Amino acid sequence: MTPAPQMKKLKLVSTPRLQERQGTMSTTATEAYVNEAISNLTATLTEKDTELEGSIGAIGGLGDVLWLLLGAYMVFFMQAGFALLEAGGVSAKNTKNILLKNILDACLGGMVWWAVGYPFAYGTGGASPNAFIGGANFFMYKGTTSMNDSDGSAPSGYFYAGWMFQWAFAAAAATIVSGAVAERCNFAAYLIYTTIITAFIYPVVVHWGWSSEGWLSAFKAKAGDDSEEDWSYDPYLGGNGFIDFAGSGIVHMTGGGAALMGAIFLGPRTGRFNADGTVSDLHRGHNAVLQALGVFILWFGWYGFNPVSTLAFSMMDIAARVAVTTTLSACAGGCTTLVIHIACGNVPDVGPALNGILAGLVGITAPCVVVEPWAAAFIGFVAAFVYYGSSQMLLKLKIDDVLEASPVHFFCGAWGCLSVGFFATDIYVNNGVNGAYAADKDNGDSGNYGAFYGGGGEQLGTQIVGVIAIAAWTCGTSALMFFGLSKAGVLRVSAEDEHTGLDDSHHGGSAYDMQSKQVATVKVEA
Repeated sequence: MTPAPQMKKLKLVSTPRLQERQGTMSTTATEAYVNEAISNLTATLTEKDTELEGSIGAIGGLGDVLWLLLGAYMVFFMQAGFALLEAGGVSAKNTKNILLKNILDACLGGMVWWAVGYPFAYGTGGASPNAFIGGANFFMYKGTTSMNDSDGSAPSGYFYAGWMFQWAFAAAAATIVSGAVAERCNFAAYLIYTTIITAFIYPVVVHWGWSSEGWLSAFKAKAGDDSEEDWSYDPYLGGNGFIDFAGSGIVHMTGGGAALMGAIFLGPRTGRFNADGTVSDLHRGHNAVLQALGVFILWFGWYGFNPVSTLAFSMMDIAARVAVTTTLSACAGGCTTLVIHIACGNVPDVGPALNGILAGLVGITAPCVVVEPWAAAFIGFVAAFVYYGSSQMLLKLKIDDVLEASPVHFFCGAWGCLSVGFFATDIYVNNGVNGAYAADKDNGDSGNYGAFYGGGGEQLGTQIVGVIAIAAWTCGTSALMFFGLSKAGVLRVSAEDEHTGLDDSHHGGSAYDMQSKQVATVKVEA
């Protein structure tokens, strides 16, 4: 009998009014459940999104490190190009001497750059910013709070990659000098001058133009702006500062200016100029194959020099354009120089064509990121005239620059810096790398771009100031250095050693018969 009352209860519970209440309660519970689920899902997605952003950032950081290391390796390989070019450009009896100098530009230069060169160039962040020279991170000691991080994507990884990239640049600047003073410079004097250039002369120019404190720098940070996210630039000069993207002035003018001073204070090689002032043809390079291979290696390395100066893997679009402008200027320089050489009554020759290529490469190194392709070709075209004209001028002045380092690097480097003031476009300037070259981009068009595009003369004026400053500093300090070495009597080898050749007199024999020399020595000792 008990089931009957139970059935009655069920019937009472299912009355319409209770059904309505039950439905309301059920809907409320469902909504609460759904809202809670949505809230949990949103929180989870937010957490995962944060994790994903962190992963993407880590990948991006690793990409930047890899990008800089790739550039460092390519620019370092340019040392092989310099070695071959210079070895082929001197007489056979001085081959080992010039090769050893190139080897030590990398080895000795690396030690000096680690100890004091990099700190003077990029050692910033002191209590009072120094616009002239850096002063931190000596021997990489306590450079940043994160330098001991084991994670390659941490700031320490980028710091080390940047150090490698800049060391390769420093080695290139020092190597430029050895070609100008070849065949008569004392080896001890070489050790002194390459140390001073890498430790002091070059780092000061780098600090001026590329650090966050330098007085020429387009990358000078606003005072008190330590936030990487809100990083902004406030150059001392003009709206953009001195634009030298990859080093027409900072690297090539510095090396070329020191080369010019070295050639002047050393004097010409014995017999280089005839009694009537004409140029002797006795001092020609001994191997055009080495020279050509060296220039092609240098050209290849320039694709690390210029495009990788974007400093970030994410800027491949800019790097691609830089590669194109670099190529066009090199091609125009090589073709134009050969035409000039033939037009002056000479036969087609490998040497001028090779130096014309280098002239175009040096000329485009500063403006490569801010000019259009047609302008890059024109810059290479003009660089050919700058190189050829300055080369002839030095011969008229009886300045013996063996590898024509100063015409290629100093004079064409100056042209490259000045060309920014003529051909930099407003779009490329205001969309410059990392926002640099556009310090006032939030305030509208600054007008600080190429005069050819109607940008006025302010940027050109800034470029002129930079060129004059670099030339004065480099030539002035180098002149003092070479003058001191000359007065100390250690700058130049003896006339007898010069006649014999530095390989035999200083380095144990010729570069091309080392085996026979060793066999002969063994027989004598026996």
